[in-house]
Amino acid sequence: MIERELKASVRLLTRRTRNKNKSHRRTKFHHESETKQTQVIFLTSYPPRECGIATYSQDLVNNMASQFGPSFKLVICSLDAAEGEPANETIYNLETHRPEAFEAFGKMVNYDPEIAMVMIQHEFGLFRSNEGAFIDLLKMIRKPVVLSFHTVLPRPNEDLKYQVWQLAYFSSAIIVMTQTSKTMLVTYYDIDPEKISVIAHGTHLIRHGDEGQLKEKYGLEGKKVLTTFGLLGPGKSIETSLHALPRILAAHPDVIFLIIGKTHPSLQKSEGERYREFLKEEVNSLGISDHVKFINKFLQLGELLEYLQLSDIYLFTSKDPNQAVSGTFSYAMSCGCPVISTPIPHALEALGSDAGMIIDFTNPGMMADAAIALLNDDLLRRNMGLNGLQKSVSSAWENATIAHGRLFSQITEGRIILDYQLPELKLDHIRRLTTDFGIIQFSIISRPDPASGYTLDDNARAMIALCRYYEATSDTSVLPYIQIYFDFILFCYQKEGQFMNYVSFDKEFSNENEASNLEDSNGRAIWALGYLCSMAPRFPQNFQSLSKKACDLVVDSMDGLEKIHSPRAMAFSIKGLYFMNRYNSTPESQRLILIFADRLAAMYERESEDGWLWYETYLTYANSVLPEALLCAWLSNGENRFRNIAKTSFDFLLSTIFNKRTITVVSNRKWLRKEERHLIPLPGGEQPIDVAYTILALDKFSKVFPNENYAGRMKDAFHWFLGDNHLHQIIYNPCTGGCYDGLEETNVNLNQGAESTISYLLARLVFENSYIPSEELVPKLP
Repeated sequence: MIERELKASVRLLTRRTRNKNKSHRRTKFHHESETKQTQVIFLTSYPPRECGIATYSQDLVNNMASQFGPSFKLVICSLDAAEGEPANETIYNLETHRPEAFEAFGKMVNYDPEIAMVMIQHEFGLFRSNEGAFIDLLKMIRKPVVLSFHTVLPRPNEDLKYQVWQLAYFSSAIIVMTQTSKTMLVTYYDIDPEKISVIAHGTHLIRHGDEGQLKEKYGLEGKKVLTTFGLLGPGKSIETSLHALPRILAAHPDVIFLIIGKTHPSLQKSEGERYREFLKEEVNSLGISDHVKFINKFLQLGELLEYLQLSDIYLFTSKDPNQAVSGTFSYAMSCGCPVISTPIPHALEALGSDAGMIIDFTNPGMMADAAIALLNDDLLRRNMGLNGLQKSVSSAWENATIAHGRLFSQITEGRIILDYQLPELKLDHIRRLTTDFGIIQFSIISRPDPASGYTLDDNARAMIALCRYYEATSDTSVLPYIQIYFDFILFCYQKEGQFMNYVSFDKEFSNENEASNLEDSNGRAIWALGYLCSMAPRFPQNFQSLSKKACDLVVDSMDGLEKIHSPRAMAFSIKGLYFMNRYNSTPESQRLILIFADRLAAMYERESEDGWLWYETYLTYANSVLPEALLCAWLSNGENRFRNIAKTSFDFLLSTIFNKRTITVVSNRKWLRKEERHLIPLPGGEQPIDVAYTILALDKFSKVFPNENYAGRMKDAFHWFLGDNHLHQIIYNPCTGGCYDGLEETNVNLNQGAESTISYLLARLVFENSYIPSEELVPKLP
């Protein structure tokens, strides 16, 4: 009975299967022929319809599918899609002028057991033809509904106040994009603040190109570029910028103003190109036609982002004080472009005082003053762009998606369980950082910073990471990089069996070597060389000699190796000697492993006590390397004492840095001391390298102790990179292939240096494709 009623009601909705070659209607109920899966229905305007909400929804849907994959299935019900429109998604179409279509949609949601919730993108104009039927729909739905308000109007009359109150009352959760909108909902509409989540409009992560090259590509070389974009209409008040342009040109005659975008489709239907023609007349009357360029098309995302990157200033001149949010200047901020904007709530919140300038509505004089001030000061313009970029990253689509996913999981009471998906594996940023001499230490955002020079630490880790990548993929294109990193290690080797760490871009050893303790760097070099040595059986014939050279270099270093006493240097050395012994065991390497393991065990026995099962009186950096090294020692010589201490200390460490399923490694701002172990560590100062080292150790322990939950902890730790951290923001940048340098208390450090990027790659390879020879699972006795 229910099934027949459901089928009848669904016929009132249009089921559309679309692809590039065909478009047709179906009435068959979707779950009869498809694999059952928890579903989230999106009720929204959607492409190919050209409007801001349609584009927003497509970006959100695409990112949710990419980041959370099989966690749930997204099903789109578009509003008033025209017959025959091409698209790639299978969707429903709800015709808003038909009240019975709303009822059919409600029945489908209520009766389909696979549908967990509904997400609705709301703009008053979308439901204007049947607002009553839309409110009745919300009353009817018996499953959680999330309603996203794209517009919140201040000081409503009683009718509007009651309408919005009803929308909120019959929804399970409300999303707005600014704190101002939330405040208005609470103040003017009496809506419970606990019901409202603020999730900023998403922005796109980009790989920042060279501004000069982009200007040359688009024929704008030698120009200072002012830009605005979006669907054209009188509300954008572009004439404000045109009237400011003569004064701007008097100070900067090299300026050109780009007006990018088609006329809004609804305006096109009612008025044609009247507004565009008005703007062209203004250009002619002002005598600025050589300095204004209309780009009358809907740009694809990649081309739009390139225009924004080459722009010196973005101009936003909306004259609607009630416009809650604009994705246009959000995109400009994500491209590092300073913004001049009228004071809509979104601009006041997003720009603040350091990412742009605020001007009054329809005030060409203020526009001219602001533009001239920015064009006169390259440093100010650059700093504003960087500040905007820093602010925009927290609202990247990846982070907006995480916020939505967490809300979905919460309101469905765990029916939706988020499973972070692995991004595409990229070596792009590592390749950009690598010269023919080595890998550069730091980046400014995603651009390599040659002035930072090179370090042995980074090149050693990079060599291990690329060796693991080759193991996992057999991709011979990485072999020249392994050669470069080995040659750098060889360059740093000193005749007395020690290694230098810091090298300038001019290939000179820097003074930092004299002021630093180099023991840890020497230990990392042994780790890297030992790993390269173990690669001999896996390398192609013509590359096996490199493994032989690595073994020889370790042997040459052994005379000086015994002198090191730093716990981490000894631990890294144990790991290197352990890997070398798997291919080329020697009595001396076995002896050194035993010496270092004995020293670590003695440290543990001296410092450990009830409630503090550790080697030192504090937890610092690279903590997991210590128990992992003792486990390697046990695998090398079979002494159970090392195995027992390794497991006990590692379990203690995990109990300290894991809170349920989320990892919080020890902050580099403040070590965790024994006497303060009862205190909850403050968030911030978390480094990708410490998460990576923990994952490497978890992988080793999971193979030796398969019945423990080390593999599960490894997955939880890796999710730290993907957004499961205290800020719920991604640390890995899937656009550049780089990894951000740290998770701070309130922000992510956007620089993508060698250490963090290599750390992500190591963690990813170990988590996804770790190669563990079977003989490593039992001790290899000498």
